[in-house]
Amino acid sequence: MDLRVKKTRTSIINAFLTLRSKKPLERITVKELSNAAQINKATFYLHYKDIYDLSENLENELFENVFNSIEHPDAVVSNPRIFVKELIEGFSANQTLIDIIFSNERRSILVDRIEKELKKFLFEKHPEYKNVAEINVLLTYSIKGGYYAFAENRECDADILVSVISDTAEYITKLIEKSDT
Repeated sequence: MDLRVKKTRTSIINAFLTLRSKKPLERITVKELSNAAQINKATFYLHYKDIYDLSENLENELFENVFNSIEHPDAVVSNPRIFVKELIEGFSANQTLIDIIFSNERRSILVDRIEKELKKFLFEKHPEYKNVAEINVLLTYSIKGGYYAFAENRECDADILVSVISDTAEYITKLIEKSDT
């Protein structure tokens, strides 16, 4: 990619993040963003269709960063401790951007998408899990419960948070195993 294009995109993204940290997505205009990025509106439109296109691009990139940080996605069933640790580390490493890009009414979009993609991955690998209510509850709890427990308690020690969330996921896993016998 041309260096000028890279610099322009970086400028657009930085201006967007600054504006997004202060106001909802719906209140950001291309004119305002262009002024903040010190570019003209036509330059913005060479890179993105509109503000929502830019936001969606950033959301997709952030999703990929978090999702790819889960090295052992199938561990959610076999070893929830490893899964929760990787998931929380992925959220933690990207938390500043998550707080900006997925703030307010967009908060649940990231965890909903991670749950959807993880279930897709897991059910392709283990189709027998697809209609097992206990597995679906474990997945939802581990992903959504883990994220929200982490997000609401970030001031606590990260190791303790991971431990508590992992212990709960392991407890649910043991309940599932008991119900299978």
